[in-house]
Amino acid sequence: MNKMKLKSMLEDFYREDLGDGDHSSEILFSKDDEGSFSFLMKERGIFCGKDVIEVGFGLFNPSIQARVFIEDGEMVETGQLIAEIRGPMRDLLQAERVVLNLIQRMSGIATETHRAVQQVKGSGVRLCDTRKTTPGLRMLEKYAVRTGGGFNHRNGLYDAVMLKDNHISFAGSISKAVKKVKSQIGHMVKVEVEIETREQLVEAIESGADVIMFDNCSPETIREWIPLVPSHIVTEASGGITRESLNAYAETGIHYISLGYLTHSVKSLDISARVRIAKGV
Repeated sequence: MNKMKLKSMLEDFYREDLGDGDHSSEILFSKDDEGSFSFLMKERGIFCGKDVIEVGFGLFNPSIQARVFIEDGEMVETGQLIAEIRGPMRDLLQAERVVLNLIQRMSGIATETHRAVQQVKGSGVRLCDTRKTTPGLRMLEKYAVRTGGGFNHRNGLYDAVMLKDNHISFAGSISKAVKKVKSQIGHMVKVEVEIETREQLVEAIESGADVIMFDNCSPETIREWIPLVPSHIVTEASGGITRESLNAYAETGIHYISLGYLTHSVKSLDISARVRIAKGV
C-alpha cells in the first residue's frame, strides 16, 4: 500500500470529521488526560487495516502508541483483541471513528473476498474486483480484495484499455476500436474487449484483443463459446455474477471472474473500541 497516499487520504478524512473542532472531547477532557483503546472483533472474519491503525493514529499525534497484534489477512475470531492504542484522550477520541470506519469496511471486503475464493477453490479460476469502488477509497478497497485472496482488475482508466459497448458503438466496430487503440498505445498496456454475442467474440479474436470479457453471458453460453478463444488470449466473465451463481461460472474454463459485489455492496465487519481512562498518568 502507498503510505504517502494513505497519509494524504487520512488527512482529508480527519479534516472532514473535525471541522473547527471536537466539542465533545475538548470540553470533557484536558490535554493531560490519557487513556487507551482496545480494538476488539465483534464477529469472525478476515482482518484488514493494520497500516490504517498505525499510520492513522501516528499521523494524528506522533505521541500515540498503537500496537496491532493481528496481521492483514489473518482470520480473527469474535472477541479477539486486534490492537491497543494509548495516548492523549482527546486525540484518541478524535481519530477513533475515521480509523474504525476504514478498518471495518476493509475487513468486510477482505472477508467477503475470502469466502468467494474459498468457494471456488480448486477450479483454477482467479477472482478479481472492478472499478465499482467507493470514490476516494479505491486504493484501500482494492488492497482489501488482495488481502482476502483476490486479484485486482485495472486500478483506473489509466492502467489498461477496456473497450466496452459504448466505446465500440462510438468507434463503429470492435475492429476499428482495437486498431486505433493499438496504433497509439504502448506495448506494456493490455487491451480488453467486452463482448456479448458470438459475432463480437470472433471479431475481438481477429482484431488482436489481449483479453476478452464475456459480459452478461450465461455459464452455458461461455462454456459453448470459450473453445473458440486461442490460448494466448485471457478470458474474463463479468456482469451480475453472485455468490449463488459463482460456481457455475468457475466451471466454464474462464480465467478470471470479476465481481462487483466485493466492493459495491459488501457489509462492513463489526469492530468495537473499548476505552480505559487513566487520569493524571
